[in-house]
Amino acid sequence: MLKFAMLSAWHVHAEGYAQEINAHPETVVALVWDDDPVRGEEFARKLGVPFEPDLKKVLQDEEIDAVCVNTATTLHRDVLTAAAKAGKHIFTEKVLAPTCEEAYAIANAVNEAGVKFVISFPHRAKPHNLFAKQVVEQGLLGDISLLRIRNAHNGASANWLPPHFYSMAECGGGAMMDLGAHGMYLAAWLLGKPKRISAVFSHITGKEVEDNAVAVMEFENGATAINETSFLSSNSPFSLELYGTEGSLLIGGPDLKVQLNSNLLGSKVKGWVQPTNLPKALPSALEQLVGAILRNEPVHFTVDDAVLLTELMDGAYRSHRLGQHITYPLT
Repeated sequence: MLKFAMLSAWHVHAEGYAQEINAHPETVVALVWDDDPVRGEEFARKLGVPFEPDLKKVLQDEEIDAVCVNTATTLHRDVLTAAAKAGKHIFTEKVLAPTCEEAYAIANAVNEAGVKFVISFPHRAKPHNLFAKQVVEQGLLGDISLLRIRNAHNGASANWLPPHFYSMAECGGGAMMDLGAHGMYLAAWLLGKPKRISAVFSHITGKEVEDNAVAVMEFENGATAINETSFLSSNSPFSLELYGTEGSLLIGGPDLKVQLNSNLLGSKVKGWVQPTNLPKALPSALEQLVGAILRNEPVHFTVDDAVLLTELMDGAYRSHRLGQHITYPLT
C-alpha cells in the first residue's frame, strides 16, 4: 500500500485527489501538510489523518512514499524540489511553475533524484483529444495550419472560485495560468515546439489577475494555435478545432461531438463523419504515478511536458507585460 502525503489543500482539486487516492486499492492518504495550519488541520480532519505543520518532517518520514502537491503555484519550486531531494515520488497540479527558471530547477531536482513524476494533464487523457492526436499523427488533415482551443467557465463572474485564485502572489497569474493551461499543453502536444507567442489579457471584473485571456502561438512546423480561456463565460463548452491542407477536425459543443472531414479518407467517404470508436481513455495522472511506482508502467505526462507548459505560460505573461510577441527559446 503506497502512502501519500497531501501537501496543501490550497487548490480547488485537492479534495478530489485525496478521494481518488483513498478510493484506489493500492494507495492511501497518510497525512496532511499545509503552509496554512488552519486550512491544513481542517483538511486533515476531513480525511481522518494527522496534520503535520513541518514540511521537513513530512519529507523525512520513511513511511511516506509519494506526495500529492496542491500548494499555491508560486510555492511549487520550494515544495517540489524538496520532495524530489527527499526521494518522494511526485504528483503535482499544473502548472509546474510560473517561470522557466523555477521549472528548470524543479526538473533538474526530479531528474537527479530519479523519482517518479506526473503532472495533472487531464485533457490529454480524454478519448476525443486522443483521437485528435491520432488524426495529426496519421496525417489525415495534411499539413496543419491552425489549431483553436477554447476552455472557459464563469468562476469569476459567478463568484464561485476561492478568493486566493485571484492572488498574483500565490497563483502567478489568473485565467490563463489556471484554466488556460489545458489549451497550452494540448497545443504543444499536438503541434510540437513553439516558435513565438503573443497574448492579450483582460481584467473585466477588476481582479488583480486576468479573468479573460487569449494567446496566439506559432510553432516550428508552421502551424498557428489560438488558446482562448476565461473566468467569465457561462455555458461555454470545450472546443478544439484543427484545420489543415487536406481536412478539418471539430471537437466540442454541448454534446462534445467529434466530426472529421478529410480528403484522405478515400473515395467512398465524403463530407463530415463522426467516428464511432474513439481511443480508450488513458489512466488518470494519479493512476499513472501508482503504476509507475509499483510496476514501472509508463507515465504519459512527464516532467519534460510540464517544463514545456511553463515555457508557454512564461512567454504568454511576458508578451502581455511587454505588449509584444515573444520568441523561443526564452532568454
